Amino acid sequence: MLQPPHSSLQVAAVPAQRVPVRDRDQDAPWHTEAVCRRDEAGLFFAPSKEPTAARLSREEAAKRVCARCPVMVECREHALLQPEPYGVWGGLTAAERRVVLARRRRREMELKKTARAQGRIAAAG
Repeated sequence: MLQPPHSSLQVAAVPAQRVPVRDRDQDAPWHTEAVCRRDEAGLFFAPSKEPTAARLSREEAAKRVCARCPVMVECREHALLQPEPYGVWGGLTAAERRVVLARRRRREMELKKTARAQGRIAAAG
């Protein structure tokens, strides 16, 4: 993900070693631990005019790489906060990230409504 995309669709056979967050060097950026820093970057971004079946297959392979990544959560949050418009980040496609962001926005609006209503009740009481 952090390297330019290439055409390789191979998934690395090197098993990821999960490093607990507390044991990681807290000064190092999260992406230094990312499994995708190896040579699978082509899995994470669509080539131009990619057929749907090929895209779905590539995205599933990318998600399998993400599933064994020790920094998947950090990667996902980065992609949601940026927001990253393309590729698979943290095990989510761009479309899946849009859904997550829409849900977060709705939840924030509901929480604000509830807080305003409670404030009015407290002021009236």
